[in-house]
Amino acid sequence: MLFNSLAFAVFLPIVFLAYWAVPHKFRWPILLVSSYYFYMSWNPEYVVLIFLTTAVSYGAALGIEWAPKAKKWILLLALGICLGVLFVFKYFNFFSASVTGLLSLLAIPMHPVTVSLLLPVGISFYTFQTLSYVIDVYRGEIPAERNFGVYAAFVSFFPQLVAGPIERTGNLLPQITSRKTFDYEKASYGLKLMAWGFFKKLAVADVLGKYVDAAYGSLELCTGFDLFAAIFFFTIQIYCDFSGYSDIAIGTAKLLGIDLMTNFKSPYFSLSIKEFWSRWHISLSTWFRDYVYIPLGGNRRGSRKRDRNLVITFLVSGLWHGANWTYVVWGGIHGIAQVVENHCFPLKKDTPKGWRFLRWLGVFVFCNIAWVFFRAESLKDAWYVLTQAALSLTRPGSFFPGVTGLEMNDLCFILFSIGLVAGFDFLSLKQDVIALVSRQRAPIRWACYLALVWLTLCLMLPAGTSEFVYFQF
Repeated sequence: MLFNSLAFAVFLPIVFLAYWAVPHKFRWPILLVSSYYFYMSWNPEYVVLIFLTTAVSYGAALGIEWAPKAKKWILLLALGICLGVLFVFKYFNFFSASVTGLLSLLAIPMHPVTVSLLLPVGISFYTFQTLSYVIDVYRGEIPAERNFGVYAAFVSFFPQLVAGPIERTGNLLPQITSRKTFDYEKASYGLKLMAWGFFKKLAVADVLGKYVDAAYGSLELCTGFDLFAAIFFFTIQIYCDFSGYSDIAIGTAKLLGIDLMTNFKSPYFSLSIKEFWSRWHISLSTWFRDYVYIPLGGNRRGSRKRDRNLVITFLVSGLWHGANWTYVVWGGIHGIAQVVENHCFPLKKDTPKGWRFLRWLGVFVFCNIAWVFFRAESLKDAWYVLTQAALSLTRPGSFFPGVTGLEMNDLCFILFSIGLVAGFDFLSLKQDVIALVSRQRAPIRWACYLALVWLTLCLMLPAGTSEFVYFQF
């Protein structure tokens, strides 16, 4: 079930009414049943996987508290099972093909062994959420949850189940069972945040995705204009698609009286790569910080080991995103960039405004280049896009639309919608824009709401709708 579907438009009001209509003690069962129904609407058979991961992590946490002398082995067993399921469904074919390719370079013939399995939606997200729970119990930071149903509702909470935010136990789990009264202001804010998320997804990301797909689907036919448009458009598409999902998820949770963590904070206004990762997919970047980077030693053992730990963390982060060397390279690029940045271009508070602009421009251009590896089907395609785009600068005649078929009117609408997102994010650096609009007089705020709905409908209808990009991870 997609957020941007008629099914969800029917599903959410039913869950909302049922949740607030029943007594407090029946609310977590409502969340559990609705969340499992939400997940099963994609593929009912794969509900077994989320149930298995839930049961293993639940049992492991209890075992850690009941048998503290064996807690290390219990933790390793839980990690092995949960990561093993993730490996089989997401990485087995990639690993097999990589080993076969390596052996062929050594003149050792071998046919890759592959399995034909559909990648379960959200498996990387709920696997990491359960792992953080078990690790936190192992560290003694939180107690194990005794009620299996409550814990299952925490793991499967439908607004953030398939693409995050990857919630921490200490934030979300207590809210599943906490006593709540309906808060009109919170629900109203949630609806407005959802509307903004739908605008970013439907009116910006899906519109840009049409041109990006056309370019990457026929790279050999692309003009220089097509290549530069594809690079820039995907940079905006991936942000509006994923942050749009997060806004809808956070807004949906607020309708149920639950607060999820912020996942994006105007990342494209960052002045360093490090700052970018403190603003982009915050739930994942903090997860890797707490469960990979710091356990490796963090920055406690000198700059050389800090650099090593950074690169390893980002390589693993790249692999988390997908079973393809393009994602590994994308992660590695970000890791190496932070190492170079730490040694050569540290961000200082007293940096002059002119240099701050150049730093922003450099970070934004770097992100555009790095995203090419994220979007390309192969390293060869990524290299082709970057080299041909650079070479096209010497061929001014190539700067006209080719396979993208982008017309001037469409380009104006696209730039206008991108400008709205950029303006919103820029204002968000210092204030809550939704709260700001909500404080205006009724004619002004309702004009803003209706204009947003009108723009969303006008821009989305020609492009249609599509799945969220991060569903594949």
